[in-house]
Amino acid sequence: MRTKTRLTRRDLVDKTATAVITFGGVAVILSIIAIMFFIVYEVYPLWRAPKAALARKIDAISTKVLAAGVEEYREVAYVVTSKASVDFLSLKSGNVLKSSTLEKAAGKEIVSVTSLQGNDQYSIGTADGYVVPVKIVVASSFDAGGRRVLEPTVTEGEPEFIAGAPVKQAVAVDSEEDSKAIAAITTKAEVLLNIHKQKRSLLDEGTTETFKHDLTAALKGDIPTAIVIDQRIENVYVGTQNGLLYHWDIRDAAAPVPMRVASVKDTSAITALGLLVGERSLIVGRNSGSVSVWFQVSGLDHPGSHPNEAGGQGGQKQLTQIHVFEPHTAAVAMLVPTKRNRSFLSVDTGGNIILRHSPTTKTLLRFNAGNVPLSAIAYASRGDGVVAVNGKAAMYAWDIDVSHPEVTIKALFGKVWYEGYDHPEYSWQSSGSGDDFEPKLSLVPLIFGTLKGTLYAMLFAVPIAIGGAICVSQFMHHSLRAVIKPVIEIMAAMPSVVIGFVAGLWMAPLVETLVPTIFLLPLQVIVMALLTLVVWRFMPRSYRARFRRGTEFLILLPVFILGLPVFLWLNQAVQGLFVQVDFRLWLHSALGLTYDQRNSLIVGYAMSFAVIPIIFTIAEDAMSNVPSNLVSASLALGANRWQTVVKVVLPAAAAGIFSAVMIGLSRAVGETMIVLMATGNTPIMDWSIFNGFRAMSANLAVEMPEAPQGGTLYRTLFLSALLLFFFTFALNTAAEIIRIRIKRKLRQL
Repeated sequence: MRTKTRLTRRDLVDKTATAVITFGGVAVILSIIAIMFFIVYEVYPLWRAPKAALARKIDAISTKVLAAGVEEYREVAYVVTSKASVDFLSLKSGNVLKSSTLEKAAGKEIVSVTSLQGNDQYSIGTADGYVVPVKIVVASSFDAGGRRVLEPTVTEGEPEFIAGAPVKQAVAVDSEEDSKAIAAITTKAEVLLNIHKQKRSLLDEGTTETFKHDLTAALKGDIPTAIVIDQRIENVYVGTQNGLLYHWDIRDAAAPVPMRVASVKDTSAITALGLLVGERSLIVGRNSGSVSVWFQVSGLDHPGSHPNEAGGQGGQKQLTQIHVFEPHTAAVAMLVPTKRNRSFLSVDTGGNIILRHSPTTKTLLRFNAGNVPLSAIAYASRGDGVVAVNGKAAMYAWDIDVSHPEVTIKALFGKVWYEGYDHPEYSWQSSGSGDDFEPKLSLVPLIFGTLKGTLYAMLFAVPIAIGGAICVSQFMHHSLRAVIKPVIEIMAAMPSVVIGFVAGLWMAPLVETLVPTIFLLPLQVIVMALLTLVVWRFMPRSYRARFRRGTEFLILLPVFILGLPVFLWLNQAVQGLFVQVDFRLWLHSALGLTYDQRNSLIVGYAMSFAVIPIIFTIAEDAMSNVPSNLVSASLALGANRWQTVVKVVLPAAAAGIFSAVMIGLSRAVGETMIVLMATGNTPIMDWSIFNGFRAMSANLAVEMPEAPQGGTLYRTLFLSALLLFFFTFALNTAAEIIRIRIKRKLRQL
């Protein structure tokens, strides 16, 4: 009866244990699947197609509209009319909320209105040669009930006479240094530039000096068609009827300097110019419908450049066509950039609107306002709306959803030519100091860094771990094995943050002073071990008999300890004999390599300390579990111990050793804290062991706390996590398949 009761209890315990283990295993699998689905859920919006929906159409808003704008919340739009007025309209009701007369332009015939970047600053050109700067602001506040109140205001600058002919196009800007500039094209094909520089002194408010320049002669009879000047008052760009682009450096207000401009095959007339946010990149639209982005690069030589490249010298930066976009089917009429990113609108004479992004050259959206040519268009400052007025005085307002224009397959995994770079590059730079910063989100440097760190860690860890496993399992006395193996296994419990802390703050400065002999250390160890072996062979048999078989290696411990002074002496000798200066200076002058204190060498040492216990434990178990009859048979046939290990033990344990290496590899790929603390976290692509890198795991730890939730950087980081997940999954799956095949092959033998 008692036996039956015991069996019943045992069965109950077995079933309970089986249920608990099964539940735990299923829970782990479901948790991993849930994590994967959560990551995919966060990544998916990156690939969501942009959308544009017509939100409102307002008919017959004015007789003739010359320019348009929209406030931040897209509740109020405004138009500048030929009657020298600014009308503010509600985009909800279509009613005119307010009409402000432009007093300083009243009584004058308005010939042109040019809007600058954004939609709050305008330059009005008149038929009698005046330019009137106008600033339109719709201020937002909240009343006592918490409702938003919008108050539109129009601020007019002082009219400035610039020419004796009607102003075809004018751009007036104010810089932060109290300087002003007006660049204009007249109906007489003149290119005129006025610059006002204010000189301040400690005793008074200072004086304003005015410089007037006529740049027409530089065009050599060509007809100017478009002009733009940057907000910093540093550059003026002019496009012409013959398709040439002219560029002047006006930092010296007294003497504008013509700069080199690269020529292109498309010589159709330039019809529109614009500046992207940051005002380093110039957008060029042509009569042929082509749209391109230009910026200055150095180190290029274009012998075909047109004659306006006066002053150009070798190595000087020159304006160069960088990105070419999908063309329009008609001439480009307007270019409208956004303040938010490198997106911009291009409009052709057929009324077609295309939203594009530079530097990805991606076409985001296409839409039109009734297939009628447009007279004005504005891009909302938040990048979520567009307002346009067509030739029939009908206003169209679109809601736009373009959350992540910077993300494309090319931007993530290909070379991209970023603003200010001299050639296309793989680059990761997610943040900058200004609002006009251009994010660079290539994952290639992170993938490269992950592979580089893993490679150097495995180069250090695999030989030591496999060699140690062979020594412990096949040559060491069982009493020592019982002590050493648990000690090495305990090393796996060492927190990686501690290893990274020690490596970054203690090991890195120490290794920096010992680099020359670090590379001689393996040779020194081998020589000392061989010399010890020779001495051991010549020692009396009676002395050697005192050591039990499998404990002889203990004699190497004092040898290696005594070898430390030799190592330090070698370091001084090598530096004095070969380097003769600081090693870092010699490395740079002789080999062109830079030495970073926290580099791949440090990561290799530190990460191998975390990986070795895993590889050692699994490999040692695999070799210890090789059937003893195979080992005994090999020894009985006359093979020595080492021959038995090489010919019998290692092949028999190959599947387990391979599994050990692959598990160690997965551990190295996913390591975070050691890589984070032991490298400089610089996302560079260089195999040099003296340089750092940035791995995907470390990048997640660095960037995620600062990434705005739901933003492009936030979701790109989740994409890198997904890639890391799939990488380790594929690695482990491939390793398991290979392990099974190795095991089957050995069974057949």
